Amino acid sequence: MSNGDDEPAPAEEGSDEPASDEPASDKGESTEPAPEEPESDDSKTDTAASEEADEEGANGEETAIENTDEHTVETLEDRLDSTAEEVEQAGTEAELDRAETALDEIEADIDAADLPEPEADDEEADDPREELESRLAELRTTVEEKRGPYAADVIEEIESAAGTIEDTRWTERGEQEVAAAVSTFLDSAGDALGESFAAESDAHEELRAALEAVIETVETADLDPDEDEATIAALFEASEELTRDIDDAEAWDDLTVREKLDAEGFYDVLTPENRRDFPPEWNAIKLYERQGDPEPILRGLEMFGSDFMEEHCLDALARMGAPEAFEVMHERAEKRNTPAIRVLGKIGDERAVDTLHEYVAGEDDPKLQQATLKALGEIGSRESTQAVADRLVADNEEVRSRAARALGLIGDTRAIEPLGAVLGGDEEREDGLEEDDSDRVRASAAWALGQIGTEHALEVASEHTDDRSYLVQAESETAAAALEDGAASGDATTDGDADGGGGTAESTG
Repeated sequence: MSNGDDEPAPAEEGSDEPASDEPASDKGESTEPAPEEPESDDSKTDTAASEEADEEGANGEETAIENTDEHTVETLEDRLDSTAEEVEQAGTEAELDRAETALDEIEADIDAADLPEPEADDEEADDPREELESRLAELRTTVEEKRGPYAADVIEEIESAAGTIEDTRWTERGEQEVAAAVSTFLDSAGDALGESFAAESDAHEELRAALEAVIETVETADLDPDEDEATIAALFEASEELTRDIDDAEAWDDLTVREKLDAEGFYDVLTPENRRDFPPEWNAIKLYERQGDPEPILRGLEMFGSDFMEEHCLDALARMGAPEAFEVMHERAEKRNTPAIRVLGKIGDERAVDTLHEYVAGEDDPKLQQATLKALGEIGSRESTQAVADRLVADNEEVRSRAARALGLIGDTRAIEPLGAVLGGDEEREDGLEEDDSDRVRASAAWALGQIGTEHALEVASEHTDDRSYLVQAESETAAAALEDGAASGDATTDGDADGGGGTAESTG
């Protein structure tokens, strides 16, 4: 009802209805709220899912917190303690497998854990992560130590023993000890496997065949680490005993040098009548040299650990010039061993020249070059002429002198011209070779020309009978006398008739 001023009439006193801003419906509709419609099944499902998701999210946060809390130093140490007890009590492979799985899980958790770290400047501070990892590694080692032995371990031990038997040089007593060790093992292996094993003889191949028969039987048996634990343990113990016995057997390398020489019969040459020098090894070397037998000397050279005895061996071999010593000397010469090079020269085998040519060039080792040039001269191969002639211009006087003499020993007529130039020829040479400043080198050149001995070589050498140097003069006079003797007898040799060849004559100059 309106009061005529377009304002809604106030509610009557005592009325429970609030004043309405809206005009009353013409149709007289009720002002009571409409009843709520019931929720559909889909709506209920969505609501439940939403509530469940909220709950799971909350629980997930709690779980994450719990996992983070679980990976503390204390909890990880507790888990290691528990696993350590499992390892200690484990008696089967399956139990050890479970313990190892637990260690794998702990290792992963240690890697993922947010553990405290020591201060960078505090060197004495403990590192919890490092300590946990160290203990974990120790437990893994314990697990591995408790495993086995397995059939594969037995086979590996037997194969190792068989290899040692074949690869080792045994003394006579050692051979007997090895055979006895194998026999004992075969009996023990037979008892463990219920089989019978035996070697047909004490020969290495027969011993190995018997050991391989045991290996084959073990492989065929397919032994289980748990079910056949006793059998495997017995076999492993027997194989370890085999290894120990073989290690204890007397091998050749167990002997002293004197024992080895005695076993080789080195001292058999000595008698009460010829024992005159000390040590007896030196005495024996002298006797073998007189007999012309280089083999015992070579054996001694291989075994002696004394520089004194090695020197006497090499001296004896050099005096003998035995071809039997070539291989040993050549091997040493390849290591620039000067005494061995000297022996090669005395042996005179041309197989050595390629190796020796490598040592004559350069200026770094005059002593080696002198020994090599002398050896090349004694070998006397024409292949060495150029390599030796190149050293006529070496910086070292002794090297030049030795090169000249080596050319004389080789005897190649191609060396006449360069030797004449060194001696003091009048002709100017394209290679720049000229009269040497050293009278000793010039005397060696004159001597070399005399050794070549052809008419032309003697003529070149004989041109210096009035030389300022007595050494050169003496060699020149010798060449002149040889030239006269050749002319008188008709034996003078022309350059075309001369052949290269080694010599051993030396001038006294």
